[in-house]
Amino acid sequence: MAYIDYYKILGISKNASENDIKKAYRKLARKYHPDLNPNDVAAEKKFKEINEANEVLSNPENRKKYDQYGEHWQHAEEYEKAKQQEQHQRSYQGTYGGYSEEDFSDIFGNMFGGASSRGGGRQIKFRGQDFNAELQLDLKDVYSTHKRTLTVNNKNIRITIPAGVENGQVIKIKGHGGKGINGGPNGDLYIKFSISNHSKFKRDKENLYATVDLDLYMALLGGELMVDTFNGKVKLNIKPETQPGTKVKLKGKGFPKYKKQGEFGDLFITYQIILPTKLSNKEKELIKQLQNLRS
Repeated sequence: MAYIDYYKILGISKNASENDIKKAYRKLARKYHPDLNPNDVAAEKKFKEINEANEVLSNPENRKKYDQYGEHWQHAEEYEKAKQQEQHQRSYQGTYGGYSEEDFSDIFGNMFGGASSRGGGRQIKFRGQDFNAELQLDLKDVYSTHKRTLTVNNKNIRITIPAGVENGQVIKIKGHGGKGINGGPNGDLYIKFSISNHSKFKRDKENLYATVDLDLYMALLGGELMVDTFNGKVKLNIKPETQPGTKVKLKGKGFPKYKKQGEFGDLFITYQIILPTKLSNKEKELIKQLQNLRS
């Protein structure tokens, strides 16, 4: 594997903070995003490099391994184990001292299937690297189950996104990570969902919450009112003398329950009374008459 300078790709120094990495990634991702650069092969390649760099440097453990082992960072744990085994064997042979550059090359040669300068040996199978990706969606995108194609490490992967996925939730796609070494199993792909909400509804798991305006006359006298739900409108019967802050529950009109097909949460509506403004003299007179009747 050729060495790739992830710091250079993101345009940051090796001393960059996590916040610096996040800012640099977001800025470059917006600049080179395929939606903003249609049919631009160079921009698409750059976008993939930026995502790869972010996957490594935004993860503190992976970043530490990358800083220490460079192009071999995915196999840092295997190297340490191999190093310990080699040291253990040497202790029986009465050999002490640090590792030379030749020793280092021998260990990685065996790990990557190459021949050791000491005569080789059996090849050890290593599991591939796990990949991490972030998928940005709108709330309406996860109201129903749908399929989507992702590009991860230059590879197109078609996944099914279940209805009801939550913001920050992580799902695992088995076997879609890095390729195994010497016939070892592939790593896994972990997808984190970043879900923005531009609707009038507040979401709490499978339940939705909304505020509905009632004019004074509807609140006092009652009547019928059409209100929005997440996937359409419903008619509500407003009771006479409805008070401000009154809450009603619309059963089954909330958000889909994750991986429970056909099951939905509830929609909770809070009534907000809107008082009339710019009253005419006639209206003021009638209101005074009502006030006198009430007193």
